[in-house]
Amino acid sequence: MPSPSPVVLVLGGRSEIGVALACRLAGTGRAGTVVLAARRAHDLADETAALRAAGARVAAVEFDADDVAGQPAVLDAVEAEHGVPDTVVVAFGVLGDQARAERDAAHAVAVVHTDYVAQVAVLTEVAARLRARGRGEIVVFSSVAGVRVRRANYVYGSAKAGLDGFASGLADALHGSGVHLTLVRPGFVIGRMTADSGLSPAPLSSTPEQVAEATARGMGRDVVWVPGALRLLFTAMRLLPRWAWRRLPR
Repeated sequence: MPSPSPVVLVLGGRSEIGVALACRLAGTGRAGTVVLAARRAHDLADETAALRAAGARVAAVEFDADDVAGQPAVLDAVEAEHGVPDTVVVAFGVLGDQARAERDAAHAVAVVHTDYVAQVAVLTEVAARLRARGRGEIVVFSSVAGVRVRRANYVYGSAKAGLDGFASGLADALHGSGVHLTLVRPGFVIGRMTADSGLSPAPLSSTPEQVAEATARGMGRDVVWVPGALRLLFTAMRLLPRWAWRRLPR
């Protein structure tokens, strides 16, 4: 049976940003039940504890984002238990290894599959279900890496560029349906994923908590830049000549 309080589904239930956002939604009454969808769904003790401390009921469901064919069954299971979610946060993704991707085609394809193909598939499914109900909110995490793709991370950046374009078009397609899509464009995020990849912070970096806070405040808008100064910066950077852009370190 559907939950009597708002249901938030986090696709990518280990995402630091996704969990932090769900905590903020729970703290403001916009999430009564949070469903964490992730691989090894039985092993989400820290995420569950944080959400319960924020006041949410928590459930978990096994979800392999790369298994595109299996995505509808996961959404079916969530709906059967909790009803159609009020908010769906799409928060999974990988950075990949740029150097490896330049010599290993299979790795390059794997990054693009997770960061673009799998997201297109699940967003199409989610949008259709929310549109059929006539209301709902979708949050999609793109990146400034996709606004203008750089040589230093062009495999990841190209996937984010594709996702950014797809989500922007989907948002327009949903206009007037009662379903709204908020596209979030963070800069460098100082978190577990970047630390595991050995990356040092870039200028105008943010923490997962800062991205989550800006997203929570910005839900209802079409695009959220984190931090906001990146919007002006990338407006200028789009105008840089190719030779200058190519020399940027990252």
